[in-house]
Amino acid sequence: MTLLSTATAAHLAPTRRRAALPPLPVVLSLVFVALVIAWSLVPGLFTGHDPIAGVPADKLLGPSLAHWFGTDHLGRDLFARVVFGSASSVTSALIAVVIGVLAGGLIGLVAGFLGGWVDTVLARFVDVLLAIPKFLLAVIVVTAIGFDTINAAIATGVSAVAVFARVMRSEVIKTREATFVEASFLSGGSRWHILLRHVLPNASRSVLPLGVLHFGDSILVIASLAFLSYGDPPPASDWGLLISIGKDYPKWPWLVYAPALVTIATVLSVNRISRWLRTTD
Repeated sequence: MTLLSTATAAHLAPTRRRAALPPLPVVLSLVFVALVIAWSLVPGLFTGHDPIAGVPADKLLGPSLAHWFGTDHLGRDLFARVVFGSASSVTSALIAVVIGVLAGGLIGLVAGFLGGWVDTVLARFVDVLLAIPKFLLAVIVVTAIGFDTINAAIATGVSAVAVFARVMRSEVIKTREATFVEASFLSGGSRWHILLRHVLPNASRSVLPLGVLHFGDSILVIASLAFLSYGDPPPASDWGLLISIGKDYPKWPWLVYAPALVTIATVLSVNRISRWLRTTD
């Protein structure tokens, strides 16, 4: 190795390391999402207040060191309610993502790999689902199966099936036509072997960023359903329900701003992580 090539390699090494590291906005997004997940897992570590039992003498207090987000009309600490409400928000969003990935991914996988009339029928079914606005479809489903947070999560997942199906189908068709897949067919590989060994692992790589993006989208949709009273009733503390209750007290704006800002920050953070994953794929 020449002196010039050694110097060039030494110069490029830090550049590669910097390129591999996520940028600061992504790091901040990861930290915030990790905090929200920690809230959902161990909420008692972050607040000593009861999210359900209030102190009437402390009702409608503004944000302070004692009550970071203030208190509501029943004297309940709003920060505690937001923290404890993150459990249902995160869990329901994860349920929605799992439903969307599994159902949509299966439809796209079968349609793209088998092709022919199977692809035609499933593609038309996906087109019908895509023709219905996602939130409207979620409202229709949750109205049919009942009002609570889990049903809202199921409805949100169903509304995303078509998106995952279309992405998976596109990736499967692209992978199916790859040279290494054709070589596997010619060497006598079975359909199941090729599907599970080659097509599925390669086609599913694009689904990960979409799943992360849908996680943030699901939080927003489920919060919107809770805002419209399609989720759990009070004294639940879903973020959308907190915003819905707070809008009835316009003189005390923190009742709306606090849960709304947490919801927005979570969704934006997840979206930023998703964009970063797409660029590093």
